Amino acid sequence: MTPSIQVRDVPPRVAHALEQAGVHPLLARLFAARGVRTPDDLDDGLARLLPPDTLKGSAEAAALLADAIDAGHRICVVADYDCDGATACAVALRGLAMLGAAPGTLGHVVPDRQVHGYGLTPTIVDLAMAQRPAVLVTVDNGIASEAGVAHARALGLKVLITDHHLPAQDAHGVRLPEADVIVNPSQPGCAFRSKALAGVGVMFYVLLALRAELRQRGRFDAASQPKLDALLDLVALGTVADVVKLDDNNRRLVAQGLKRIRAGRMQPGIAALFAAAGRSAQRASAFDFGFALGPRINAAGRLSDMSLGIECLLTDDPTRAAALAAQLDAINRERREVEAGMREQATVLLDRLMPEGGAPPALVLFDPEFHEGVVGIVAGRMKDRLHRPTFVFARGNDGLLKGSGRSIPGFHLRDALDLVSKRHPGVLKKFGGHAMAAGCTLGEPDFATFDAALQAVASEWLQPEALTRTVATDGPLAVEYFCADTVARIDAQVWGQGFEAPVFLDEVEVLQQRLVGEKHLKLRVRHGGPAGPLRDAIWFGHAEALPQRVRLAYRLNLDEFQGQQRLQMVVEAAVE
Repeated sequence: MTPSIQVRDVPPRVAHALEQAGVHPLLARLFAARGVRTPDDLDDGLARLLPPDTLKGSAEAAALLADAIDAGHRICVVADYDCDGATACAVALRGLAMLGAAPGTLGHVVPDRQVHGYGLTPTIVDLAMAQRPAVLVTVDNGIASEAGVAHARALGLKVLITDHHLPAQDAHGVRLPEADVIVNPSQPGCAFRSKALAGVGVMFYVLLALRAELRQRGRFDAASQPKLDALLDLVALGTVADVVKLDDNNRRLVAQGLKRIRAGRMQPGIAALFAAAGRSAQRASAFDFGFALGPRINAAGRLSDMSLGIECLLTDDPTRAAALAAQLDAINRERREVEAGMREQATVLLDRLMPEGGAPPALVLFDPEFHEGVVGIVAGRMKDRLHRPTFVFARGNDGLLKGSGRSIPGFHLRDALDLVSKRHPGVLKKFGGHAMAAGCTLGEPDFATFDAALQAVASEWLQPEALTRTVATDGPLAVEYFCADTVARIDAQVWGQGFEAPVFLDEVEVLQQRLVGEKHLKLRVRHGGPAGPLRDAIWFGHAEALPQRVRLAYRLNLDEFQGQQRLQMVVEAAVE
């Protein structure tokens, strides 16, 4: 499927003002195209973070936790089984200990994806009760856990929900669980400007509010208070790995975490994960979080037990951290093998389902051999391949189908599930999520009904132009900027969801092309006209030959092999 190529608009006055303020000319152009308007927007100092007092529930959460710490009550953190949930759990436990929780009063539980399902279920509450807590704190989950919260309250527990997912809705409006306190920027009435906080970001803000509350209670003053910025390596990892929008506030959180890591100030588990992934912590980037560290943490929750990932982030023993990181690396290799097999099965299914006229407006796939732990990854791969909202289902231990979905711009996946549930009551046992990623559970006999219902919503909501993938680019890269210094300048910045890394667009002459590894196209191209320099390029996962003259949308990359560094174009798309 040939994509549509779009060149980002660069407001010339803004780019000029940024350049005049000392921003490198190329970066000034890139920043201006992404909505940066003043040099102040680029200030990533901690003082520029949004204050916690506008985050609804943060003051009440601080008082609840401060009372528990003062009374020496046990606090149990209920984690989630992805990287955001794991980092949020580590931030909660490390932060509460820093702020005075007595040794032996902190614990945590984490659901097993296949046994307990998602969120604060009554079963998880019962599991937590073995620790005899007085307070349950959810991280990255809980906003839809009405039954679990009711069960915990009936047992006499106080419940603090920290989450960032959208709350449940029915015909009467938003439904919230009856927790003692809810902190979630997506809840009604919350004035916090950054609705894009990840779960780990919400927990970090609760700790900021708790520190302010303890300061008011005289536990310490501004000079002697614990420095919570020591947790920002974890906050940065969870924020990028959860693919939330990198608005100004999230970019500051990530930038601060990266600065600490590059300076060698990080948790032993973070250092061990960099080593296990073969990445340099001194040159850490957001890319490392999203494609090296995050997948290794996530693999534990997908195929094994997320407790491994959480322990790796909690241990202060570098030797133990290295052993756990090695385990996570091995699990991630297994995850890649499972995913590759499922991708092949999904491709066969697609070929069977594909109508003569092309792909349907949405993809819904199920195979009895699919593994529940990697359905989300496979959904993402299929979505990228055909640019369609995609759900992939696997059969859970309870016999129900557990689905994970990924979407495209213009199709709010969670709202689509909500409409399906209204049109077909009872088909969805439960569902939740965001605009771009969501999950749901249904009975196997209802699979065909769900498939047809999602296709119907997609047909209604998606215009034909929305079903063509658009690759946003930054236009041509001047020849003088095709150098290692440019890669270093770009890699030093924070890029991610909503603030995408630069993709350049240049016409080239293809001089050589061959397949490497049976599925990657290796190219030698002439860049910059008939007398222009020769460049190396690679297109991962693409095997079809290119014409002699073509426009390449590409990222600039420094390839390292056997101690040698070489500039190359990493191709994202090609158009004649």
